[in-house]
Amino acid sequence: MSELKEREEWGSKIGLILAVAGNAVGLGNFLRFPVQAAQNGGGAFMIPYFLFFLLLGIPLMWIEWGIGRHGGKYRHGSAPGMFQVLWKHPIAKYFGALGLVISLVIMIYYTFIESWTLAYSFFSLTKLYFDQTTFEGMTSFLTSYQGVTQSNHFDSLWPAYSILLVTFVLNFWILYRGISRGIEKLAKIAMPLLLIFGIVLAIRVITLGTPDPSQPENSVWNGFGFIWNPNFELLANPSVWLAAAGQIFFTLSVGMGTIHAYASYLKPKDDIALSGLTTASTNEFAEVVLGGSIAIPAAVAFFGVTMTTQIAMGGSFNLGFVSMPIIFTKIPFGEFFGFIWFLLLFFAGITSSVAMGQPVIAFLEDELGMDRKKATMLLALIVFICVQFVVFFLKYGFLDEMDYWAGTFGLVVFAFLETVIFMWVFDSKKAWEEMNMGGDIKIPILFLYIMKYVTPVILFVIMVWWAVVDAIPKLMLTGVSEESVPYIWGARLLMLAISALILFLVKLAWDKKEAKAKA
Repeated sequence: MSELKEREEWGSKIGLILAVAGNAVGLGNFLRFPVQAAQNGGGAFMIPYFLFFLLLGIPLMWIEWGIGRHGGKYRHGSAPGMFQVLWKHPIAKYFGALGLVISLVIMIYYTFIESWTLAYSFFSLTKLYFDQTTFEGMTSFLTSYQGVTQSNHFDSLWPAYSILLVTFVLNFWILYRGISRGIEKLAKIAMPLLLIFGIVLAIRVITLGTPDPSQPENSVWNGFGFIWNPNFELLANPSVWLAAAGQIFFTLSVGMGTIHAYASYLKPKDDIALSGLTTASTNEFAEVVLGGSIAIPAAVAFFGVTMTTQIAMGGSFNLGFVSMPIIFTKIPFGEFFGFIWFLLLFFAGITSSVAMGQPVIAFLEDELGMDRKKATMLLALIVFICVQFVVFFLKYGFLDEMDYWAGTFGLVVFAFLETVIFMWVFDSKKAWEEMNMGGDIKIPILFLYIMKYVTPVILFVIMVWWAVVDAIPKLMLTGVSEESVPYIWGARLLMLAISALILFLVKLAWDKKEAKAKA
């Protein structure tokens, strides 16, 4: 019998916590969270948000750490092998394959978005967009850079494409270096800088006061009041609750198999109870304290509550890439603050995107026996080919289609599956023992019942609601222009091709194992 290759391990506990926190702290913390808060009534949104953090976020964090460490004991670093260990049924590994599909699809388009933040950090330093002082002008600058529209700002996609290549190389160089020498080192550098930049920006926003004394209602304090003063009448609106629940998935990066992969490199009795809580808390500090103290209060100070709400209705990119750059043109040393704002976003993005690549690499290593070099090169090839469609067909909704099915609906489906498999099929008592084994703290017993009963019910309700309200109309192409229809179907075919490839590789891996066992 040949000796098994020794699996990688984290170099330090702090490195692990920073890496998992980096996975969780992404663009959604600073772009999506303030938009969701603004779109859903500010303070009213925060009440269900914190409730779902307790009932969904923390439980799912512990569940995924538990599944990951348990799977790592059996040399599985991805969901197919982990689910097969938990549930001795031939279909289990194919349910786990959904985690690989989700993380891979998200990584493909997320890398392109991430590259915009790197580009804008240089645009800020060089004041390239500082001649744009209106929403129309700044929007034109952004869409011109993305290749969505043509203008005199950028006459081709080459600037965006070249920065994408830089971002792509950085991601896969880090992944190539491995767990401790690549991902952990990145986290130890990027996460402290991200938090420092966030604190500096939050302090600067607080000191904005009332930029225009002739408009006293436009003040940073009214911005904070907009976020934190709840309109309780809005709590009767189900969409506010569903938006808050959805944000928890984005903010903690649960439901995509990345935390499982990171946790699989733990030792069998390494703590996960306190570590899981620490990473969730770090993420919430970055999102609520920092993310909630920058974009919305700054926008209200310069544009007022009504205009800020309209900006937020336009989406995350309008807030981060349109209103914030305009603000930087209006304040002293705006080029510096713009630079650290977009560099903060880049650090948030790259610590998340490398996490998305790790489950696929772990699968190729653990289940198909590839070395890390070959696994990384294969993943890089797939991502590079697929991202071309995102870049060149962005204006036709290609990215949005992938984001909905993988980055929104897919997350809640996978989270529901993993919760049921771990807490019901594997058995809640064994799952509870696994999560508490070697813990620096003991998880309060109340969470056993939350994870077994409350969390899966909430997930099921969200999944059914989204399916009826959003997924079915989207599937039927409701509201899609005729021009975009072929590209939407192209995005769907690409996702189906990725799914087919992953399912084939899963079957191939297990067929090889069975053949080896019989030999």
